[in-house]
Amino acid sequence: MEKNRADLILDAKASLGEGPCWDAKTNTLIWVDINGHTVNVFNPMTGEDKRYDVGEYVGAAVVRENGGLLLALTNGFYSFDMKNETISRIEDTEAHINTNRFNDGKCDPKGRFWAGTMVLDGDPGEANLYRLDNDLTVQLMVADVTVSNGLAWDITKSCMYYIDTRTKAIRTYDFDNETGNIANAKTAVTFKPEMGSPDGMTIDEEGMLWVAFFRGWKVIRLNPETGQTLMEVEVPASQVTSCTFGGENLDELYITTARNGLSDADLTKQPQAGGLFKFKPGVKGVPSYTFQDINR
Repeated sequence: MEKNRADLILDAKASLGEGPCWDAKTNTLIWVDINGHTVNVFNPMTGEDKRYDVGEYVGAAVVRENGGLLLALTNGFYSFDMKNETISRIEDTEAHINTNRFNDGKCDPKGRFWAGTMVLDGDPGEANLYRLDNDLTVQLMVADVTVSNGLAWDITKSCMYYIDTRTKAIRTYDFDNETGNIANAKTAVTFKPEMGSPDGMTIDEEGMLWVAFFRGWKVIRLNPETGQTLMEVEVPASQVTSCTFGGENLDELYITTARNGLSDADLTKQPQAGGLFKFKPGVKGVPSYTFQDINR
């Protein structure tokens, strides 16, 4: 099995870097620091990383086709006007659950925004996965979740992959691209505990999954049909959180990491923790889908 190493491109020292998505219109990477309460826009050409403080946990950010971003904040879905730096509430989906917060999310091929929650202080199974539809209504899609994380849709747009980190597995669903409905949940791949915890995820144009491992020091490329690991990308930070394809040709893998919870001794061994990394894997990814509004 081929092994490789990712390179640091931004020493961000993020507390909990997460949720990278590529904005093809501006050739920039959108990513968040959940605990730092920031949405970040990184320009690989200039090295500039513009940070917007949104004042609370921000689990995910996606590009809105008609301008600005959509965010999954602590309790629900919001729109964000970057020019005016104003935030507008769409729905506080879990305002009644003070033991959860929103975590990871991304748009599906039809431009609906999927985002899930994680249990901060409660019992396993009390979190959920939601779908914000194009008319800005919210649907509960998966219940009995503990740490909602990676999402990906296969190249035929007929299968959705999903990670609830606590299960140490990737789940598959039959996916109806027209309606956004899912059915027939199955376990595709289960990981050994010593690998770390599966976190964020993306997919390449060959249908192979790329999975980040929290406390695992790596991202792996795997075949979801066989479970075989095809490539391992070493990251000089233990808490690897997510990855996405970017660059003008979608041939660069961007990787987020975290430093939250690491001791001074840990940080001495991994000073680049919380940084943003890049790796050229020799395969192209699929685009980061944008949110598509429709009139109510």
